[in-house]
Amino acid sequence: MLDTGWFKSTRSSGASDNCVEVRIAGTGIGVRDSKAPSDTFTVTPGAWRSFLDHTEHGDFDTRH
Repeated sequence: MLDTGWFKSTRSSGASDNCVEVRIAGTGIGVRDSKAPSDTFTVTPGAWRSFLDHTEHGDFDTRH
């Protein structure tokens, strides 16, 4: 079974503790805040892909 362990985006700076961490395991994608690692939630791979697609297209960019 695939389990990547928790990781941060390559775009996150190493000096900051203000990061979203992700873990790909089995049939779910775990998400947590690095400042509160015990508070996690899991989404389906399809929901995660949709989130990434919307992010890449700037749908969540509040600077518009």
